[in-house]
Amino acid sequence: FSCLFRFLLLWSAVLIMYPTSLAVIALTFSNYVLQPVFPNCIPPYNASRILSMVCLLLLTWVNSSSVRWATRIQDIFTAGKLLALALIIIVGFIQIFKGNYEELTPSKAFNFWMTPSVGHLALAFLQGSFAFSGWNFLNYVTEELVDPRRQVSVSVPSTNLPRAIFISIPLVTFVYTFTNIAYFTAMSPQELLSSNAVAVTFGEKLLGYFSWVMPVSVALSTFGGINGYLFTSSRLCFSGAREGHLPSLLAMIHVKHCTPIPALLVCCLATLIIMLVGDTYTLINYVSFINYLCYGVTIIGLIVLRWKKPKIFRPIKVNLLIPITYLAFWAFLLIFSLYSEPVVCGVGLIIILTGVPVFFLGVYWRNKPKCVNRLIESMTCWGQKLCFVVYPQEGVAEEEEA
Repeated sequence: FSCLFRFLLLWSAVLIMYPTSLAVIALTFSNYVLQPVFPNCIPPYNASRILSMVCLLLLTWVNSSSVRWATRIQDIFTAGKLLALALIIIVGFIQIFKGNYEELTPSKAFNFWMTPSVGHLALAFLQGSFAFSGWNFLNYVTEELVDPRRQVSVSVPSTNLPRAIFISIPLVTFVYTFTNIAYFTAMSPQELLSSNAVAVTFGEKLLGYFSWVMPVSVALSTFGGINGYLFTSSRLCFSGAREGHLPSLLAMIHVKHCTPIPALLVCCLATLIIMLVGDTYTLINYVSFINYLCYGVTIIGLIVLRWKKPKIFRPIKVNLLIPITYLAFWAFLLIFSLYSEPVVCGVGLIIILTGVPVFFLGVYWRNKPKCVNRLIESMTCWGQKLCFVVYPQEGVAEEEEA
């Protein structure tokens, strides 16, 4: 694809998709932290926003200070998240063994209170996929993996990255699916939809005195989620700047900590702005559409490259049946979503197209006036001094030894 398409994908991801996702996770964190303080009502708007921002700023500082700290926080909170989800799943299975699975019986599970159209089903897939939207993030942090292209032998190339993907995605899918099944052993769909904090409601119904475990667990889980989103989105921003699609300052790292501080600050600032502009949750529909539009274009690019350049070296190569199957499902989702919700999809397209003038002014326009170039250079120099960053040297380790 042309440079414009690549830029639009990056523009959508860095300024819209990931900041919105970060904002939603941060607000979820604050809602669960504040829920015990306001048990009978929705937490105050301002209190929720302020706590979300404090959490975001704290984790931005952690990620700016040390890659090792960020990865250790991720490991610890991921383990805590899995333990909390395991508790929910175990309680759910106990409920099933006791015979409390009325909402899971076919007569209840497929009893729709409204007749859904194909377009509504497609839109439901898009909205539901928001909770699973981190499945592709591992590809953004290959530079942080320990030898992602390690070869076991000449005939078995690149095992580390595929192994990480093959372990993480099925594990997350299994855990999330059984967690939702567990929820329906205690709540009806109507109760689930009306709940301000689903895990809290689940805990209040089934855990009794230990119901406090649920809001704490979800808060810890979302805290780790914010950290993970910051880590991956900043690396995407860093890589885009290195390719010349974003300001060169964003391709620099701290001279001592080797962390992409400018990229982290941009991700943090974009998220703070989205938190301040209004109802963040209304952006989920737009973001879901943009997400899948970007995924589909990426898959098309993969297929085109396999056709046009079949002999280039590929460290990781999959059977073409996998991307073609995904592309067919993607086409179904987008076509029927466009038919069902043209306004939502249209706004999503407009958000993407706002990057077109930015591309022509910032990337395509090479022969800028000297005064513009001097301004860019002075701002870059000022940013370097402020953040204490330089261009990374080839072969330098990402993080100093502990």
